[in-house]
Amino acid sequence: MTGENIFYRTLCGVVYGGLVLYFAAIKLNVYGQNPGVEKTSISQAVTPSRLISADAKAKTNLVYTPAITRAAAENVRLKNSLWWDFVGRRQSGWNIYVPLISQTVKTESPADSPAFAQAVWIWQRKSGIGPTGIIDGETLAAFIKLWQSQRLNRSTFTSPDKLYSAPISDFYDLTRNAELLKCERRTYAAYRQMLQAAAKDPSLSLKLTKTGELASEEKFLRIISAFRSREYQDQLRKKEPNAGRAQLAKHSPHFTGHAIDIYVGGDPVSTKDANRTLQVQTPVYKWLVKNAHRFGFYPYFYEPWHWEFVPGE
Repeated sequence: MTGENIFYRTLCGVVYGGLVLYFAAIKLNVYGQNPGVEKTSISQAVTPSRLISADAKAKTNLVYTPAITRAAAENVRLKNSLWWDFVGRRQSGWNIYVPLISQTVKTESPADSPAFAQAVWIWQRKSGIGPTGIIDGETLAAFIKLWQSQRLNRSTFTSPDKLYSAPISDFYDLTRNAELLKCERRTYAAYRQMLQAAAKDPSLSLKLTKTGELASEEKFLRIISAFRSREYQDQLRKKEPNAGRAQLAKHSPHFTGHAIDIYVGGDPVSTKDANRTLQVQTPVYKWLVKNAHRFGFYPYFYEPWHWEFVPGE
């Protein structure tokens, strides 16, 4: 073989090898190491906009429109001054219902903040209400209609075989008559599950036994009242003829055994505004607002202590 042939063969090998390396590098860049494509895909997969809550959107939106800023200012005014009527009584403002409103519109922002107004705006739009971000009479009425629709909404008596006599240790009043310790069986089981979940939450600072049960001196979350017979309800009506508690309804959900009054602080069952304002600020009440539905319980918005077990919800 001549030196010229060897030279040309060597040159062809070098050129061929260079081309292979070149195309391999291009393929690696397209299919293996393109940071821009990978980052975009991951970002879209992890945080699709439809999964971001109203509160998250509000917090990431640091600049609010003038309309939302004005709505926040109007909410500050109406929170304590919006006049409306309920159970035959004139009501002022919606400050007492802020925990329920916040849960409904999915925000933890203060009620006087633009973030809160924006969450209300989003809820109004989804609910078919002209979105303003302001909790006015129309919006408050829509909230109340929603909350009331979640309740049991019946007062038929539960048959005796479906009632369970709960231990007196579960009650707020340890001297309560044995006939007043009854509760519908499934309702009581759900209540116990809810109680155990609350006991495991350190933020509530509940007094517990070594086994994780409520300590005997702990009054929060104890049952104030459960099933009521018609006779007992009549006795309450005669005792408090002018009671504001929906005039102690002649057709009470307590007849079903599915309604439980739970101690959340203050005077156990007083509807005075000062008392209800105190109750809705307790950690226990706020915990119930956020968690009770997981166990099938829904609130009567006007009475912070009153919760109803709605099977199937």
